[in-house]
Amino acid sequence: MEDELEPSLRPRTQIQGRILLLTICAAGIGGTFQFGYNLSIINAPTSHIQEFTNETWQARTGEPLPDHLVLLMWSLIVSLYPLGGLFGALLAGPLAITLGRKKSLLVNNIFVVSAAILFGFSRKAGSFEMIMLGRLLVGVNAGVSMNIQPMYLGESAPKELRGAVAMSSGIFTALGIVMGQVVGLRELLGGPQAWPLLLASCLVPGALQLASLPLLPESPRYLLIDCGDTEACLAALRRLRGSGDLAGELEELEEERAACQGCRARRPWELFQHRALRRQVTSLVVLGSAMELCGNDSVYAYASSVFRKAGVPEAKIQYAIIGTGSCELLTAVVSCVVIERVGRRVLLIGGYSLMTCWGSIFTVALCLQSSFPWTLYLAMACIFAFILSFGIGPAGVTGILATELFDQMARPAACMVCGALMWIMLFLVGLGFPFIMEALSHFLYVPFLGVCVCGAIYTGLFLPETKGKTFQEISEELHRLNFPRRAQGPTWRSLEVIQSTEL
Repeated sequence: MEDELEPSLRPRTQIQGRILLLTICAAGIGGTFQFGYNLSIINAPTSHIQEFTNETWQARTGEPLPDHLVLLMWSLIVSLYPLGGLFGALLAGPLAITLGRKKSLLVNNIFVVSAAILFGFSRKAGSFEMIMLGRLLVGVNAGVSMNIQPMYLGESAPKELRGAVAMSSGIFTALGIVMGQVVGLRELLGGPQAWPLLLASCLVPGALQLASLPLLPESPRYLLIDCGDTEACLAALRRLRGSGDLAGELEELEEERAACQGCRARRPWELFQHRALRRQVTSLVVLGSAMELCGNDSVYAYASSVFRKAGVPEAKIQYAIIGTGSCELLTAVVSCVVIERVGRRVLLIGGYSLMTCWGSIFTVALCLQSSFPWTLYLAMACIFAFILSFGIGPAGVTGILATELFDQMARPAACMVCGALMWIMLFLVGLGFPFIMEALSHFLYVPFLGVCVCGAIYTGLFLPETKGKTFQEISEELHRLNFPRRAQGPTWRSLEVIQSTEL
């Protein structure tokens, strides 16, 4: 009998798997893909935008900008992107609660459309301020999408695929980085005349999301727990899973709904006030900061300068940059495949440990390249190995933490805190990295190595493993860790935990 049923069930399973895959792609192409794309495309027109800024200033005042002010203006253009990301991260929580996960991603494309218009007409208008405002707006878009996309996908995926589906955010980030590097080639849009089109090309992935995401289901967990709409939740689950064997997942959702009954969504500052969330918030702050301060994003924002410092010939730099993005894309795909087998902790510890190793060798190689010319190739290899190690764990796993460590009522606020922290760190690194290069020269990566060591140690000592566990099981384990002296502490649905929120 089972053999007779299997052929008829296989097409239905394939259809449902296709819908989940389409949901991942639609959310990712206008989500973290935009983050990676806009992070990397700014590298190619560096000299062209600096020249445009200097020429515009000279046309207005009759005098050229001094070199140090040109560098400062360029640092501001780069750093306004993470500053916009900070605003977007603070906006993501209210949007996710008010509009839902899917609608928030759709509304978020308003910022991309506005930024593309500013970029496209900046040179004709003779305004480098339009570039700055555009970078701020695409940063807001990235800040919203980087918080809501993992939340949306994590809540839509079955528990046995939750880690792999959430890791797809890292894949789309790496894919966006590679595509930005390819489109930014001098042979394509990286030339002196085409750079406004290069910056405005962020409109394309936004349009693809607007065309595809409305056809796909909202997060079932949001529909049931936040909206109380059982029928819409069941319809979304049927589209994502098929019509069979939904009882177990519905039971889990109903348990979490009962735990959250009568509670409102937490505000960001409330996460820091309750002992029941101490381990979660600490992990979010430490590992979120470590991901941005480890030095990997600086390679993309200032890739040309880093490779030039390593001695790469000028004509070959743009191709070396594409290699860095391809390395992270490769490791992101590999991590997505193995995360449900080896777990989150192993990927994080291994990634940060390897980054420490390769960063140390890179520093030594830079110091010795004047005495031993062959160390140039060693430094090149270390850059690629450093990015490969980042892609193994920190690039994707860190984004999952806010989704897995917090319950439905605290999750949007946790994403706001994580996103705000990460964007603040990225802003500071983006603003300060050119001056770090000037001051430390060959030792430019020494401060980042200490961050990698701290990230590996903290993960090994304090981060619990969440592989293969439901949200309810993760919550109960974290409750035990937050109250270690209680022999028989209350469960997640206890009175004490409910009392920690306003009823």
